[in-house]
Amino acid sequence: MISGNTPPVGGQPPVSTSGNTRTGRPSRTLDLPDDLADEHRAFGEKLAASTDLGTATRDKYRRNAAHFLAWLAQAREAGALDGDPLCDAAARDWAVRDYRRTLKNTRTARGTHLSAATINNRLAAIDAFFALRGSGRPDVVREHLARPSAPRALEARAKLRFLRTVARDASARDRVICHLAYYTGLRIAEIVALDAADIRLSARRGSVRVRGKGRLGGKDRTVPLHAEARASLELLLDELGRPAAGPLVRNRDGQALSTRAANAVVCELGSAAGIGPGDDGEAFGPHVLRHTFGTDLVRGCGDLAKEPVDLVTVAELMGHADINTTRRYALPTEADKAAALEVLTVDR
Repeated sequence: MISGNTPPVGGQPPVSTSGNTRTGRPSRTLDLPDDLADEHRAFGEKLAASTDLGTATRDKYRRNAAHFLAWLAQAREAGALDGDPLCDAAARDWAVRDYRRTLKNTRTARGTHLSAATINNRLAAIDAFFALRGSGRPDVVREHLARPSAPRALEARAKLRFLRTVARDASARDRVICHLAYYTGLRIAEIVALDAADIRLSARRGSVRVRGKGRLGGKDRTVPLHAEARASLELLLDELGRPAAGPLVRNRDGQALSTRAANAVVCELGSAAGIGPGDDGEAFGPHVLRHTFGTDLVRGCGDLAKEPVDLVTVAELMGHADINTTRRYALPTEADKAAALEVLTVDR
């Protein structure tokens, strides 16, 4: 079996694949041979020029392609390839199938196997890599996905603990990041992309204009602001001197904060609130806050909604192109299933 560890080869600069070890993604720099480094660079350029994928998705595809190419380099050096995958369609399919087997045997830092969804995401990136270079998509079977379940959302006590930690410990900027994630359901990439001009505030109302995903901008949407989010934004704008334009969420140099840094802000505050990984090992982060926003609206719980909100409205607020994505928030959680069994009659 060929691992993803590749010895330094060639003279090209190393390819960064740093990321979340929860998904088995290597958090190190991979050195690719010159020809494969050229392939990786060309792939990144074609992703940006020929697709309408969002920045975060393109970055993920580049990381996953780099991991595959590093595996390919080591397999080639070990003589473990049956033909040239870059020139021969059959060799391409065989190589990707071998790589899939490697992924199935890969363990994360927690000692668990990669999920079927993670493996399929890796294979999707490889599909794009070969398709964009004109080699055709590999003929490789995808992993079987389990029945969908509700995304992870914070239960009431953990949510309250997190919000109290934010109120006590967070700076004005960090409070805005957390409040926009929970009280408006914005993606973390959408938060860091906000301009001061996107915020509209009055004494009793407010809204934020959110730019759509994708290279071509996607569909913009306007999201009303909860009172807590408005209060946080007022404090931040006062601290910034009420700018008419410019990044809303800034780093020390006054530039837009990176997605990675904003993600770290939420994770650190979650850790301070005692919120750890979910039962399935999913790490806490801003997307869990977004899921909590969606769950609270669809189920009509928490401070956001006293009664369930219709799916079409929630989909509009969250920027979902497919309402089936929103429908996940109505699916039962494991706690829901366990509670359902408690109502069964018992003869004692």
